Amino acid sequence: MRLIQVLVPTECRDDALSFLDEEGIDYVCTDEISAHEDAELVSVPVPTQAVEHILTSLREVGIDDQFIVVSSIETARTPNMDALEERFVSGGEEGDNIAREEIRTRALNMTPGRVTYYTMTVLSAIVATAGLLLDSPAIVVGSMVIAPQVSAALTGTVGLVITDREMVRDGLWSLLSGLVVAIVGAFVFAWLVRASGVVPGTVDVAAIAQVQNRISPGVLAIVVGISAGAAGAFGLATALPVSLVGVMIAVALIPAAAAVGIGLAWSSTGVALGAFALVVVNAVSILLSGLVVFWYLGYRPTDWTRGDLRANLTRRRLQSAVVVTLVAGAVLLAGGFVLAQHVAFENEVNDEVRTVLADEDYDDLELVSVQSEFEDGGLVREETGVTVVVRRPADVAYPDLAATLEDSLEERTDRPIDVVVEFVERSTTEGEFLA
Repeated sequence: MRLIQVLVPTECRDDALSFLDEEGIDYVCTDEISAHEDAELVSVPVPTQAVEHILTSLREVGIDDQFIVVSSIETARTPNMDALEERFVSGGEEGDNIAREEIRTRALNMTPGRVTYYTMTVLSAIVATAGLLLDSPAIVVGSMVIAPQVSAALTGTVGLVITDREMVRDGLWSLLSGLVVAIVGAFVFAWLVRASGVVPGTVDVAAIAQVQNRISPGVLAIVVGISAGAAGAFGLATALPVSLVGVMIAVALIPAAAAVGIGLAWSSTGVALGAFALVVVNAVSILLSGLVVFWYLGYRPTDWTRGDLRANLTRRRLQSAVVVTLVAGAVLLAGGFVLAQHVAFENEVNDEVRTVLADEDYDDLELVSVQSEFEDGGLVREETGVTVVVRRPADVAYPDLAATLEDSLEERTDRPIDVVVEFVERSTTEGEFLA
């Protein structure tokens, strides 16, 4: 439920009140005795879904945005309130999305102070790093709950859709700087953990399951980023609680940023590059998918003219659109190329491992998993690591399997590959059935 208070100039009074009467909307007029002596303050209690329709119609009769207040109220009982709720809530005439002015204010109100924002970012990165090193999904989820990145992501997206350059600048800068702070915080914490011996430096961090999920980005990882941005936009635009949406956005960003810090602390370029690629692609995916959802829900700039394409193609908008398109396109193309190359490499590795294990010499082996380190195309290093986990009968050795797999994979991919084979013992018991 919302209370709209609008300052109505005397020359627009009759048209504005006629509109409210025709729509069956109850209102109260108060003579304005402040600096605006030639105006009246009109108070209108309405369902949340009706705010955008009313404000748009009042603008059409000549009322500008000089004085408009939209506040939240618990309830309101007026003669026509039941009919309005039936029309806008039960009937769904306007849908669930809130007014453009309200969504801007809501996005800005989500943004904490700088000290709070960066402190919570560092804390969430530290918790995520600990969760990754402990291989604990519960702790990783806990880091997402306290991460504040939802405010920066949604502020930047709302600014893009309503062409508010200050919101765009603040939102994008907060998102970028927050991710940098998260990576640095994760690196410092991981380095201290390694240097103190809490986690031995000889540990293969790429073999930790929670880290593996963040260093081999693929199509499903991108889907998470796109879904997070879309969910954030829907949550903000429909007046639903955005706390859970914030967790979803953090899922796509904070654990991957922590994995970058772990990779740097352990001097593992494969871990750092793979996680960094995931962070970048997911950040852009969140912004673009949120922008698409806001546009789909009907949010436009203040001076947008519906149905007149030529009037809307101003020089300022074209410049902004070109910049956003070029930057986002460059990031997605570069990130998409890297991810596509890694996915293709993974597919080749998986196919070749299955082909080798299909040989009759390995009939007693059962493939458990194949994990490939991030393939950077030789940008930083030439050799790529592949870990193959197989289940074998107890006390049966396969000393040549790693060398066989390595030769086959190098021939298939035309890349130097370091293969590690991990065996899981399988034992069976034979029981006797009594007649």
